[in-house]
Amino acid sequence: MLRYGDTKRRPDGTYEVPEVDMTFDVIVVGARVAGAATGMLLARAGLRVLVVDQAHFPSDTLSTHQIQVPGVARLARFGLLQPLLDAGTPPTPHVRFQRGGAVVEGEFPAYQGVNMMISPRRTILDALLVDAARAAGAEVREACSLVNLVKDRDRVGGVQLRDRGNGRVSTETALLVIGADGKHSKVARLAGASERRTVPPATFAFYAYWDGLPVKGGEIYSSCGSAASAWPTNDGLTMTYVAGPIADFEAIRRDPTAHLIAALDKAGSLRERARAAVQVGRTRGTSDLPNLVRAAYGPGWALAGDAGLVMDLITGLGIGHALRDAELLSSAIVSGLACSWHLNGSIEEGLFRTIGADEEEASQFFGMLTGSFPCGRSSVLRT
Repeated sequence: MLRYGDTKRRPDGTYEVPEVDMTFDVIVVGARVAGAATGMLLARAGLRVLVVDQAHFPSDTLSTHQIQVPGVARLARFGLLQPLLDAGTPPTPHVRFQRGGAVVEGEFPAYQGVNMMISPRRTILDALLVDAARAAGAEVREACSLVNLVKDRDRVGGVQLRDRGNGRVSTETALLVIGADGKHSKVARLAGASERRTVPPATFAFYAYWDGLPVKGGEIYSSCGSAASAWPTNDGLTMTYVAGPIADFEAIRRDPTAHLIAALDKAGSLRERARAAVQVGRTRGTSDLPNLVRAAYGPGWALAGDAGLVMDLITGLGIGHALRDAELLSSAIVSGLACSWHLNGSIEEGLFRTIGADEEEASQFFGMLTGSFPCGRSSVLRT
């Protein structure tokens, strides 16, 4: 287990606190993409990790579903792409974009050996990541909500949690608490994370699933102020997504399904196929689409995913950003601990096992020891 000293700040930015045993090395609040992936990578490096979420998994959530090519490449590196494909997630290497009479159609360029997007159901993606975090050695507590942060002066040192089943409140301590609890992050609010940039919502979005709506790959249809798209997802279904200006939301929310169908009816070559399809489940959507950048870290805390950066859903970048945050944040944590803190034998062994499995990591490790590379140069967590 890691130990840390006093809350007095040293000139070099580290802290001195009375030597205290932490229950965990890192606590992650939120177990969807950003949180589960971060917990998984930290646990793979040998850290004692607790991941908590108020939901039970598998659990659905509002989502664009889309994982852009760089995010898919990260899933491949994490060893999770093939399980998603085996679960029936269709690979999408081809995309068609149409604006009026203009059509752009083609294949995605390869990125780190991957040339496809995927659009998995969140019930499948999130559960897979939670299971992977557990398999890596992280403790995952479902139906568990954050009550408060534990602080010592200005430093976060743990969490108070409520078991949603029995109502009991417990306290867990850690060197670092990560907020991966979404755009309305309670960790960010309790830690006092400042908002560095915020732009009010400009659009709304609705989506639904359809049976009998064949698509060659991804299809995007754009018109003045609105967009409609269709993407293959699990269970042989196609997910359609419609976005429009926020000023129209109040009128459209009264019958979002009618609006979605009307939008698809204007979507070029998608029109006839959509008319023949059968909707599966209800239409879901939201106007809660802020654009927000928060300060992403402070004494004893850090943010990942939508907790730190929220972008309009139309970009389809949220899941990819969450996976990126998980990789970069985990790398920074392990690299920082390797350089600045005392690690016990089990953590050292896990860290060196990870480094030794990659020739480039090993080279950078020896470069760090000899002063050729700065301490944070190694990614440490490539798999």
